[in-house]
Amino acid sequence: MVRLLIAWLLNTIALLAVAYLMPSIHVASVGAALIAALVLGLVNTLVRPLLIVLTLPVTLLTLGLFLLVINGLLFWAVGSFLDGFTVASFWSGFFGAILYSLISWALAAILKPKA
Repeated sequence: MVRLLIAWLLNTIALLAVAYLMPSIHVASVGAALIAALVLGLVNTLVRPLLIVLTLPVTLLTLGLFLLVINGLLFWAVGSFLDGFTVASFWSGFFGAILYSLISWALAAILKPKA
């Protein structure tokens, strides 16, 4: 449970960093970032696998690059139905999702306990 909370906080920090670095992505407050990170996590857990299975032929044809489109669409979709978290366009969502993934991965790698 603690690991889940830490991952949620790291994703919130990553989302705030993306909003700071990209002017086309806006987060109104830390509370909005917490909610957006939670919804992004839920969407990536529940909806993304279904979309991957449904678009498997296209994903295979593009050698997996279509997964970036799916990530961008989901990022943009969450930004369009949450108050306090806005993503201006598909391309903002596309590059924002890439940046969000990189930042959250880097934060997790930095804070990972040494075994």
